Amino acid sequence: VQLQASGGGSVQAGGSLRLSCVASGRIFRLSEMGWHRQAPGKQRELVATIYSGGTIRYSDSVKGRFTISRDNAENTVYLQMNSLKPEDTAVHYCSSVVAGIRYWGQGTQVTVSS
Repeated sequence: VQLQASGGGSVQAGGSLRLSCVASGRIFRLSEMGWHRQAPGKQRELVATIYSGGTIRYSDSVKGRFTISRDNAENTVYLQMNSLKPEDTAVHYCSSVVAGIRYWGQGTQVTVSS
């Protein structure tokens, strides 16, 4: 499984960004997909997960501001980030869980200035 993330950038507080992650493989639709982030000096944390059946979970810190979605036809998972805050600044990673193994994409930097 290969994952290619894109869409990061620099925005001011209150702005929006949309991250995309394209996955290889025909088993995408069966995979649990997630977005994680890691700020400098902090541990990587889970931001949002979307399961193959459509169940979605968010961390409390992004609930109501971020939306995760997937397009199985395009093997792509998205993270729409609205009302961004400086504390959202981090490298964001997408991941896929297949047969109990988590695969990671390369990170994309999100920087939010106040």
